[in-house]
Amino acid sequence: MDNTNSPLAVRMRPKRLEDFIGQEHILGEGKLLRRAIESKKVPSLIFYGPPGTGKTTLGLIITENIAADFVYLNAAFTSTAEVKKVLQEAKKTSVKQDRRTLLFIDEIHRFNKLQQEALVPDTETGAIIFIGATIYNPHYYLIRSLISRSIVAQFKPLPDAAMVGLLKRALEDPGGLKSKNASVDEEALRHIANQAAGDARKALNSLEIAVLSTPADTAGKIHVGLAVAKESIQKNIFYDKKDDYHYDTISAFIKSVRGSDPDSALYWLAKMLVSGEDPRFIARRLIILASEDIGNAEPFGLVMANSCFQAVESVGMPEANLILAQTTIYLACSPKSNSATLAVGMAISDVENETTREVPDHIKTCLPAGRPTSPDYKYPHSYGGYVDQDYGAVRQYYFPLAVAEEKRLKDFLEQIKQSKK
Repeated sequence: MDNTNSPLAVRMRPKRLEDFIGQEHILGEGKLLRRAIESKKVPSLIFYGPPGTGKTTLGLIITENIAADFVYLNAAFTSTAEVKKVLQEAKKTSVKQDRRTLLFIDEIHRFNKLQQEALVPDTETGAIIFIGATIYNPHYYLIRSLISRSIVAQFKPLPDAAMVGLLKRALEDPGGLKSKNASVDEEALRHIANQAAGDARKALNSLEIAVLSTPADTAGKIHVGLAVAKESIQKNIFYDKKDDYHYDTISAFIKSVRGSDPDSALYWLAKMLVSGEDPRFIARRLIILASEDIGNAEPFGLVMANSCFQAVESVGMPEANLILAQTTIYLACSPKSNSATLAVGMAISDVENETTREVPDHIKTCLPAGRPTSPDYKYPHSYGGYVDQDYGAVRQYYFPLAVAEEKRLKDFLEQIKQSKK
């Protein structure tokens, strides 16, 4: 099939497994998926990972390797009836021509439960070789019966070095851009690779735009520098508020603040903001962190985080960036203590798993005036602010750290202990 008018990314698709770039963690020598492909005993497969990492390309290579018919469907535009029709045709081909069919369903996460279940019987019997592709973690989107019958392979973004090599090959390949007699500066290639962020399709198509949009000189040569490269590609930030990248990024952000690394925290904050994350979501997570990880080591952290949330709601974007950045820096630079988190966790565990203790009589209901109903209750203010008596704790839960402001609480409790002796 003539594909001279196809995009460069299509023309540069490798035809053999040996030419496939990247994904060594699943396709390296001796890896399960590679062994399955080379033995031509390919089970159902689920590929997931960012765009442009080779999911469809590998499906085509597998099809060629096992001499099967290739059927491509996009779940976003495919009905259950269409899927069943393809499955019926695949069965006829298998019986009449003794030829297998590889059914590649892109964006498989868009299929509902019933549509996914329609695939199960034929993947079970081996009537088809099924490959589902998605940018999302299939364990969150696909039914268990489909996953259990498949090898799940995660595709990762291509590293910059591999991307630069791919771009150079495209410039020299007769099916690529060799006929254009183009030279591209190394820094321009590195810029395209970096901005594509692991997406080979985006990188190749951007290279093609750069070359085709640059006029040749009097000698018929095309030269692409950094300035043209910058105009030919936009930064690729793969981030969706419902996918793994969303949760991975907020996790990296929180762990950076917890780890007292303001620079890393600001980087992940910037990624979320540039990607359109709801600033209120970020502010809510900072409130939780201020209590969970900073606690009484710096009590003002919670006050500041709560103020941050209120200010973000009032001000909105883009000025909310400043408020989130200030709060992030303050919390990252604050002393850390999780003693309150551990304390309430132990107390909840005791309430859930142990016999619940009754409230001691002397601290039961008080009158509206605040005076105790029991004559046995000792009013702390009548004793200078503290008096030793049973308040109901079954054991010690709170173990304050000798850190910043919490040291003051620790010292106070130590004084109380000394007074009991």
